[in-house]
Amino acid sequence: MKVMKELRQRQIREIVGSRPIRTQQELATALRERGVRATQATISRDVAELGLVKVGRLGAVAYALPSSSSGQAELESTSEERLARLLRDVPLQLREAGLLLVIKTIPGSAHAIAAALDRSGWPELVGSIAGDDTVFVALRDRASVQRVRQRMQRLAGG
Repeated sequence: MKVMKELRQRQIREIVGSRPIRTQQELATALRERGVRATQATISRDVAELGLVKVGRLGAVAYALPSSSSGQAELESTSEERLARLLRDVPLQLREAGLLLVIKTIPGSAHAIAAALDRSGWPELVGSIAGDDTVFVALRDRASVQRVRQRMQRLAGG
């Protein structure tokens, strides 16, 4: 299974690097054209694991590999570095709502941010739910909301 996942993710990197892919459905179609079949849930996990973000490309908002100084996806040594890269690469707004932190971002980026947060291991986090452009992050208490918001703003470079 691991070999198939690695091959599928390699194909995904090649596809998004070579042409604009606006939706996961378009990505599934492009994979099928290359003989790779995958469910929507599998593609969604791959998008999050690869850290794909949506950026303006050739006049459309499309998936792209996270940027790095070399122009290629870089392997991060910690989950916090991955989260920081995601937060720097996509515009976002942070809003507080009780014990929730609401993250608004561009369409297609919320799932990757939520997955990176869930993997961060931050003790303040209870969990997250992601839509297309919004992440709801549940936190333990009011002080946790403030700490996580400040940490995310610092990681985002602002």
